Amino acid sequence: MNRTDGSPARARDGTIIRSALVTGGASGLGAATAARLRADGLKVTTLDLAPHGADIRADVTDEEALRRIAAEIGPVDVLVNSAGIVGPNKPLTETTTEEWRHVLDVNVLGTVNTMRIFVPGMRERGWGRVVNLASIAGKDGNPDLSVYSASKAAVIALTKSAGKELATSGVLVNVVAPAVIATPMNANTAPEVLDRLTGLIPMRRIGRPEEVAELVAFLASDRVSFSTGAVYDISGGRATY
Repeated sequence: MNRTDGSPARARDGTIIRSALVTGGASGLGAATAARLRADGLKVTTLDLAPHGADIRADVTDEEALRRIAAEIGPVDVLVNSAGIVGPNKPLTETTTEEWRHVLDVNVLGTVNTMRIFVPGMRERGWGRVVNLASIAGKDGNPDLSVYSASKAAVIALTKSAGKELATSGVLVNVVAPAVIATPMNANTAPEVLDRLTGLIPMRRIGRPEEVAELVAFLASDRVSFSTGAVYDISGGRATY
């Protein structure tokens, strides 16, 4: 139920029922995360631009729409920013300004929008968890994926800054950096690019959405209490720093 007064929802036995918003929740990492959080007993709302598969259809780049949604669903305790796009698979010099703007709008400003809208309520209540989804590409930089790599590097830096700003508020902000994961988002990635990226993983396989969801669920819980502004790699051994 909505908690219009800001008080936590409770089950009949008195335990707190946390609420979560998962963007990009129609498929892939977002859908896997939503299922895992529900298994932990959270009340989860999924948001996606896709026409099917999410509780709410909305664009994370539309700040006004997000504010209307915030008023409708009430307080959010856990925010998972999984909405994102890969963008062009081409050399930097062949990319266009429009391609850069589109990817940065979704991957960076989309994350900024939800944080600016939902984090203040968490801070007021003295508890919250924000988990942003970046990529190992944001640390290593993948050739022919300069736009995507730069956008995910921005998400990592954003998380580090916000984690420091909110460090004493009870709101923890962390970021997960996966290597290649078997999700629909990678369906449009050129096969030769996927093969090359998989070849960089010492485990010699791509990851599964449920493996990432398990890490996100930990970061969204009370089980994490002394970590904020941190980058959590889940890369099959690819990450080197």
